[in-house]
Amino acid sequence: MRRPFLGLAMMPEADFVSAILPLLQNNSVDVLEWSFDTFYDVNEPEWLSGLLDFYAQNSRLLGHGVYYSLFDARWTARQEVWLEKLKKECSQRKYNHITEHFGFMNTENFHQGVPLPVPMHSKTLQIGKDRLKRLQDAVEVPVGVENLAFSFSMDDVKEQGVFLDQLVEDINGFLILDLHNIYCQSCNFEVGMQEIIQLYPLEKVKEIHLSGGSWQESAYAKKPIRRDTHDDRIPDEILDLLPEVLSQCQNLEYVIIERLGHTLSAESDKLSFFADFNRVKEMISNSEDRSEGKKVWKRRIEEDSKPLEDLVFYNEQTRLTKMLFDESDVAKVKDEGFQYFKPENWDEEMIITAQQIIKKWNPY
Repeated sequence: MRRPFLGLAMMPEADFVSAILPLLQNNSVDVLEWSFDTFYDVNEPEWLSGLLDFYAQNSRLLGHGVYYSLFDARWTARQEVWLEKLKKECSQRKYNHITEHFGFMNTENFHQGVPLPVPMHSKTLQIGKDRLKRLQDAVEVPVGVENLAFSFSMDDVKEQGVFLDQLVEDINGFLILDLHNIYCQSCNFEVGMQEIIQLYPLEKVKEIHLSGGSWQESAYAKKPIRRDTHDDRIPDEILDLLPEVLSQCQNLEYVIIERLGHTLSAESDKLSFFADFNRVKEMISNSEDRSEGKKVWKRRIEEDSKPLEDLVFYNEQTRLTKMLFDESDVAKVKDEGFQYFKPENWDEEMIITAQQIIKKWNPY
């Protein structure tokens, strides 16, 4: 197997394609990743369709979903419609694989949502497996899941690798290892990145995401909170660790750099973006050649069944999201009696961070 392909998460803004044009012109972008469901109900500009189609026709396009909500504990028409649109998308454009995010979003305005973490439990795992099976049934290509940046507690951080391992097992799925998401957890819970990475089934990592982010001021005058905002250059701590991670992920096929489309207008931002890209490109070139052969994916077919639901869990998801939106007192959140969520173990700082995220992105 050759070294991993290096690519970009495609953004629809004209400023973005203008900024990355030099990389496209010199054929440096091996692969593109496209968040297809952000344009489910929008007409693509002709230049964007042409670019995506070019990469698809050359088997160099990856699909990255945002709004399916893998752990929404109630099955609704929204998910049915999402899957039908995915089937149509994949019939019109060839994707090498399809991925989604770990977590749940169950607010009505889900198109502006961000996923929240899910506690590891036999029932929550079964909900996730059911949703992932339905996603796999909709497509003829491998399906994977990306690790989540936001965590309420160190328990979330420790559990996620094991959770993801079990989650993708039934569909013979894979993982996206987002290193900036790991970096956020490392900063926010004061634990080494490599210590967290070792908790993941690295043999299942097919894709790595790299990005930057921002710092949020502490509500308690403590250390700032690291946020996965995709609006700055890749931290040196991540790039310094990348060669080691490349060697650890023996089934790695793709490395994708993410950056929001409206954050590359300044010349200094473009230069730092190119510098990061070229640094990563050199690291990949210097990495070992995985010559033992590409891992063969076999699609697993299961019988149709009724979608799993857990209304207790769904009500908790809805209640939690509403409490965060209403900026309920932190002590009240921690004292709330949940069956699945364990807010008594949550970090106060992260509860406030979740409130700010929900308030910005999940309006009711």
